Amino acid sequence: MMTQRWLFAALWLLATPALSAPRLAPVCEPVNAEAVDGPREFAPEVTQALDAIVRAELSQGPVAGLTVGVTRGAQRWVCGYGLRDVAKRLPATPRTTYRMASVTKSFTAVAVLQLVEQGKLDLDADIHTLVPGYPAKQWTVTVKDLLGHLSGVPTYDGVASSNNVKPVSTGEAILAFSGKPLAFEPRTRYLYSTWGYNLLGAAVEAASGKSYRDYLREHVFQPSGMEHADLDVTATRDEHQAVGYRVKDGVLKPSRFLDVSSRFGGGGTRATVGDMLGFGRAVLAHRLVKRDTMGKMQASMATSDGRLTDYGMGFATYPLRGHYLVAHAGGQPETTTLLVMFPAEDTVIALATNIEGEAKRLRRLSIRLMEGVLEGGVTRRDAHFTDPVDSVVYEGLGRIASYGLAYHLWATRGPGTLPPDEDPAGAFARVSELLDRKLIGKDGKGALERIRSGHDPKLGSVFIRVGARMARTLEKAHGPERLLAYPAEGPLSFFADYLAACEAQGVPDTERFGEPLRGDLLRFVAGWKRAEVPALLRLRLDEEQNPEPHWPTLKKAAALSPDVRPDYSDELLRIAEGFAWRKQAVNRVRWLERAVELQPRSVDARWALSQALLTVKRDGEVLAHLQEALATPQGAVSLAPLSFIKRVAMDSESPPRVGLGLLRAGVALHPESPELWDALAKREKAQGHKAEAKAALRQARRARESRPEPSSSEPANRAGADRGSGPVPDDHGLLRPRQTL
Repeated sequence: MMTQRWLFAALWLLATPALSAPRLAPVCEPVNAEAVDGPREFAPEVTQALDAIVRAELSQGPVAGLTVGVTRGAQRWVCGYGLRDVAKRLPATPRTTYRMASVTKSFTAVAVLQLVEQGKLDLDADIHTLVPGYPAKQWTVTVKDLLGHLSGVPTYDGVASSNNVKPVSTGEAILAFSGKPLAFEPRTRYLYSTWGYNLLGAAVEAASGKSYRDYLREHVFQPSGMEHADLDVTATRDEHQAVGYRVKDGVLKPSRFLDVSSRFGGGGTRATVGDMLGFGRAVLAHRLVKRDTMGKMQASMATSDGRLTDYGMGFATYPLRGHYLVAHAGGQPETTTLLVMFPAEDTVIALATNIEGEAKRLRRLSIRLMEGVLEGGVTRRDAHFTDPVDSVVYEGLGRIASYGLAYHLWATRGPGTLPPDEDPAGAFARVSELLDRKLIGKDGKGALERIRSGHDPKLGSVFIRVGARMARTLEKAHGPERLLAYPAEGPLSFFADYLAACEAQGVPDTERFGEPLRGDLLRFVAGWKRAEVPALLRLRLDEEQNPEPHWPTLKKAAALSPDVRPDYSDELLRIAEGFAWRKQAVNRVRWLERAVELQPRSVDARWALSQALLTVKRDGEVLAHLQEALATPQGAVSLAPLSFIKRVAMDSESPPRVGLGLLRAGVALHPESPELWDALAKREKAQGHKAEAKAALRQARRARESRPEPSSSEPANRAGADRGSGPVPDDHGLLRPRQTL
């Protein structure tokens, strides 16, 4: 019998006459509340909160089907929302199967490490010796390089290379890219590559003597209890397979056909959300590989010059607000998927939808579910500062707290390890130097870049070492459970408690930070308390049906603390996104102007407002907003020429004139950048502006001619500088910008 308390009404409409979804209640997996050996249900108030989070997300934008699953220990909750087949009115359920896309990479990585444990594969082996169909390259490519996307094996380089419509064999899949040279010397850069994981799938076949499909079914799917997982080929599909859709001009359209045998090892499987949870539980319980092996898989790899890549062996892996997150995302025609694991908290979140291109939505939803399960439903907000030095100092505090807490919990409650705790006094001194107000004031951009590398091996991993040492002190002072509260409370609470605990624990003066930082912390805490709105502690403005009544309260709270206050920009931007670009552009602009009013130093708020102003043809106001954003240390980094181009390229929803207007503003901000002029020329040409395109190309040539030659000691491609650059593949990893922790 279906548990009735889980059946909450979910209301949404698809804005298309051809494909419209009726009102449906979610279909939830029955779980025995009294179970001892099997899965148990969450408390009713938790499932109600989780259901409300999902329904709030689905109320915005076109929706077809979505299945959501959460486990924590023995507790389990799985529900399907909407339709797996809109035309036939078939509901999404816990039994619905979805294309896994790049989540497949995690399955492949586990298979590889199993064979490594058996002595049948060597992480340092040249892939050419394992897969003869892949010829030797100008550099040796190892199995480990491929697992961490450090190999230089390229990714898709055009439509023809990624739009396969016919089944192919393993050999044919390798042949599609075997003749291409490496993009760079292995380990000098990170480049996400599905082709690289095809090589690993072929290596699994060579080492095991079995087909890739048979090996996964016997050694990965079966031990994980993944009853419905298989390769995604026509023969394995049944009536439960979700029909795929894409969103175009705000409405749903059928997905284009793609045969995924061409990307078998990097994105060729299908499964249910329950299967994803089963895999996640098997990973956390170390049932697939040994604990030490899994610890190595979950540890971020690094480039040869000492930059962490935020990707281990088959998993994206990094701290998120004090939680150590191990995850993978996937995207293809017909699907978007996300699997998130928290080893220290024994928690797994799995999401799958039959709408492609929904990575941002699933990531946002996963964070809200994380808040509901791990953080008591508290809405965590960062702090906004009007002083640029304060904002850089606070980002440093946030990174120390997040990395330190996450790594400490991962090492004590999960399979992780910490960097060697050598010379703690020197590490604290280095941190104090990185957060020195005078140095930040002289070069905010440079200081911010150094702070965003404070966890990297090249800087001695000082943020991890110092933060973890602080976490150990707090654990001694307040007990291990107290540590679990800091992700919701934030870095100011973490630092304030640490400084208070130093005296009681007899912490040496060399580990107590200097007086300037203590003064900053006290000032930040006092300002935060003045501006915090208790009524919004467990509420997100963008999840309110009518957020308008909250606006006067927000303005009043901001006036009480003009220097530091909670940052509501993400929620206000989400409210604005709910208004259509053309028909409701005025309302969109109004909420974005409010976001800038509350958070005038927010780069994202000013960028979004610039987009909206271009939509309503207020082009003359755009440059001033972008100049204000660029004047901040964060803007100097995220609006640099190449980052600027990437921001424009990633926006596929706004009208064409918006991207064109942004690039015109971009060349005004950076007239010395040939890359921006080139990007502008392409946009002008696409819009039919031939004369303007030629003029932009002339400017690009002049900028290129006047650019100084790099010195011999300065590499042309700095490792890590272009993380995620290049064509964006259909399959993608869960790689977030480093500034969001």
